Amino acid sequence: MYRRFFKRILDFCIALVVLVVISPILIVVTVWLHFANRGAGAFFLQERPGLHGKIFKIIKFKTMTDERDAEGNLLPDAERLTPVGRFVRSTSIDELPQLINVLKGDMSLIGPRPLLVKYLPLYSPEQMRRHDVRPGISGWAQCHGRNAISWTEKFKLDVWYVDHCTFLTDVRVVLTTIGKVLKRDGIAQEGNATMEEFNGHN
Repeated sequence: MYRRFFKRILDFCIALVVLVVISPILIVVTVWLHFANRGAGAFFLQERPGLHGKIFKIIKFKTMTDERDAEGNLLPDAERLTPVGRFVRSTSIDELPQLINVLKGDMSLIGPRPLLVKYLPLYSPEQMRRHDVRPGISGWAQCHGRNAISWTEKFKLDVWYVDHCTFLTDVRVVLTTIGKVLKRDGIAQEGNATMEEFNGHN
């Protein structure tokens, strides 16, 4: 009953209240990033697979510039990540615009993180089960390592959440996420600015 009905109601109500409360912060960060990103804009929209693999556009604060090399290719993430962007990412402020996705029903507050569309053909049937629930702003995998754990571990945790989606589990995720954000744990994988790409094996 919680997963099918009450979870969506709680998501909508909480997201609406939080958006109203933090709207001044969102405005300040938007202006800050507009200048820090050197004309690249303050928001980042990208297609991601949601519930049952349905594609939607995720909304995040943009933490990188659009700087390219002489051949027109984007520079590596580490070179495009600005000091402001690094702060916004490390404090998870970049995730806050996804509250709009929650209001729209694209996402939940808690669930497996929505990944890139190009990963869909690479999933095993078991890994694909992560799409049996709405993706979340935070999730069980984020509570157990965020970007610092391997893809294999992350997918196992995502599927575990699908099988154990309850109100108490979501409360545990919320409380653990707050602690992770305050400690800034698991922001990046060792040797990467964020996380290495999934290739179907790692």
